[in-house]
Amino acid sequence: MKKNFFTFFKIYLFNWFFILAFFLYNVVDDDTSFKQAFITFFELLFSNISFLIFSHFLFLIFSLVFLIVRYFFRLYKKKGIRPVLKGVLLKIILPFTIIYSSYSFIVYNNTNENFNYTWDTTVENNSGHSLEKYLKDGKHRGMSVFGWRKENKEAIDRLVKNNIEWATVIPFLYQDDDNSNQVRLRSKNGKWSRQDSIFIHAINDLHEKGMYAHLKPHLWLGDGWRSNLKITSKKDWDSWFESYEKEILHYAKMAEETNAELFCIGTELRSSILNNNHDKWISLIKKIRTIYKGKLTYAANWDREFKEVTFWKELDYIGIQAYFPLTKNENPELNEIKAGWERHIEKMEALSHEHDKPILFTEVGYKSEASATIKPWEWDSFFSSLTKKKSDRTQQLAYEAMFEMLWEKDWFSGAYIWDWGTRSKKENAAKSLNFSPQFKPAENTIAKWYGKSITN
Repeated sequence: MKKNFFTFFKIYLFNWFFILAFFLYNVVDDDTSFKQAFITFFELLFSNISFLIFSHFLFLIFSLVFLIVRYFFRLYKKKGIRPVLKGVLLKIILPFTIIYSSYSFIVYNNTNENFNYTWDTTVENNSGHSLEKYLKDGKHRGMSVFGWRKENKEAIDRLVKNNIEWATVIPFLYQDDDNSNQVRLRSKNGKWSRQDSIFIHAINDLHEKGMYAHLKPHLWLGDGWRSNLKITSKKDWDSWFESYEKEILHYAKMAEETNAELFCIGTELRSSILNNNHDKWISLIKKIRTIYKGKLTYAANWDREFKEVTFWKELDYIGIQAYFPLTKNENPELNEIKAGWERHIEKMEALSHEHDKPILFTEVGYKSEASATIKPWEWDSFFSSLTKKKSDRTQQLAYEAMFEMLWEKDWFSGAYIWDWGTRSKKENAAKSLNFSPQFKPAENTIAKWYGKSITN
């Protein structure tokens, strides 16, 4: 028993060594030092429950492999090679082949879509520089972009090609869980970290191409959701706002020094809105205004929060994370999706007129799957390719419907599509059910609408 305990303890240590080595191999590059990678790793280790669950699942895999190898090694010592070969064939190779073939068949069936879309290259911008249509109509032709590096020319060229003029740059703030009354303080009184320098490079690179930058910090919790912070006392809210303010002012200073044209003061922080914290938000906005001279917004969730925010008049845009449910059925037709927008448009238009502020979709996105318009806010899971049906058609129609219903509304200031990875590869798009429109018909639809000029 004691011997087995130490054996599995060694496997456990090996498991963590493997994870750390794999993490460093994939994270450390010209943009990220070993030190920064180590810091990020231990932040994940102590704050991200999903990361811990995955790590221990991997430990179970290593343990299973060890037990199998040990079993066949002992069998070999007792009975020779023939029983080992027979056992490997019947107990490992055959079951694995059946499982893998079944998996491949299901994935192929789920991702094999008969959708013939004709790509229109005439809508693309091949000038190498933004056409700056925003200066003419004030529409944000935006994209939420991830994967910034110190060198972003090629990535930005692809954005420009699709008539994307605004890019969201997203730093992450960290909090242990939804019970914590503290946001972790990572900034150092306006001194830029190595990660900060990546964002600064990205904003500068965007400006060189005639594009605009939207700096939009996101609060990330190790456990729980940022919209449902379980803080109840005034003292704890005071503590939370004090730490949140320090981080936000750090990025407000970054936005000012880089001339980022839009700054988002918060994203989906509904519980902080509902707990009599109006004065704290007003105070924060005033402090941001003393640092940053550009436009401000707040990114409120589509589900009630955008109507509950009490400080819209202090900002320049009413920001909405626009994952509105649009249909009840999978594989909807265009008219069905458009009809689903009508009740939401009525509420947004009334809100815009009430506060005399334009509506801006700080996020909007649809997965490339058949049910994308039913619950657009749901993320795909590891098993999505096994349980969901791919539909580039549904994704493309969802964007077409959004643009047809909203793009020419005078109270609508544009949208930031979720999401775009600078390191995404074309060969992965065929089986991808995720939000990214890249290398899918939705990309061309976005380019078409972003390429249109609006006459006010």
